Amino acid sequence: MSGAPTMVEPIPLADIEAARQRLSGIASRTPLVRFNVDTGPVEIYLKLENLQQIGSFKIRGAGNAMALAEDAVLESGVWTASAGNMAQGVAWNAARLGVPCSVVVPDHAPAAKLEALDRLGAVIVKVPFEEWWQVIVTHEFAGQDGVFVHPVSDRAVMAGNGTIGLELVEDLPDLDAVVVPYGGGGLSSGIASAMRSLKPGVPVYGAEVATSAALHAALAAGEPTEIEYTPSFVDGIGSARVLDEMWPLVSVLLAGSIVVSLEEVETAVRLLATRNKVVGEGAGAASVAAATKGGAGPGKIVCIVSGGNINAAKLAEILSAGDTNPQSVPQSRGTGHGTE
Repeated sequence: MSGAPTMVEPIPLADIEAARQRLSGIASRTPLVRFNVDTGPVEIYLKLENLQQIGSFKIRGAGNAMALAEDAVLESGVWTASAGNMAQGVAWNAARLGVPCSVVVPDHAPAAKLEALDRLGAVIVKVPFEEWWQVIVTHEFAGQDGVFVHPVSDRAVMAGNGTIGLELVEDLPDLDAVVVPYGGGGLSSGIASAMRSLKPGVPVYGAEVATSAALHAALAAGEPTEIEYTPSFVDGIGSARVLDEMWPLVSVLLAGSIVVSLEEVETAVRLLATRNKVVGEGAGAASVAAATKGGAGPGKIVCIVSGGNINAAKLAEILSAGDTNPQSVPQSRGTGHGTE
């Protein structure tokens, strides 16, 4: 049983605009730049959330949720369940506010993210993936006190994430589509809520990797369904099932799921580094891989580079392998709607 109410209504534009005011001086307004690769009829723009203070967009949602928490409860501390980036967002804001922080992480959490949590002074509780996923579902974990900041199904978190959508419309008013890495739906729902209010004709797609494409399976079945989840270096997105509480929202707000392979994500990581001098983690590069293959259609496509917290050894491995010749970049012109 879920510990949160089902998400039905999009996040109101007023809530997203209020979140932007709260996040002033906390989250950076990140740049929107052209992808320096010829992708035919697809004109790709990169929203560089990897340049946030913690290397990911999670500082926005965590910052807004904690700003709305009651001081008396916040003084007892904060905690979250996260593979790394939301944990860093909560830990960074906790350090800023001078309150204790603990995080429950799955046993496959990458070293780069765990090291960052150590630097931020968070208490790390590592558990098997299945046990970690139950925390995501139930919103409960024995022994934790204070404010629980859910990484996905918290409307304050989604409102903070939605501030990205405000910036996209201001920086590129004639955009044609947005591609967002899909983990639990908190980022894509926040951005899609803003787009629905400001640019209702602009579709927002989720980008998933083939080893953990729960949204793709749910859209095909018409309801959340269990899939086989295989951990990979794309650790910031993916799960064995779309959260029941998020399904009513993501099934309405998102135009579809674009599924990419691990190899396509590795190519995107290489191209980001070599062509744009941008370090993107697997999840952050998944949106670029999805747009590059034409999954969001032609035109001006914005890809959310959601984070850059990739292990140095894995980045070196990816950079030393493969081909970054422009002729090797796939340029499919299909519109995609949940198919590779």
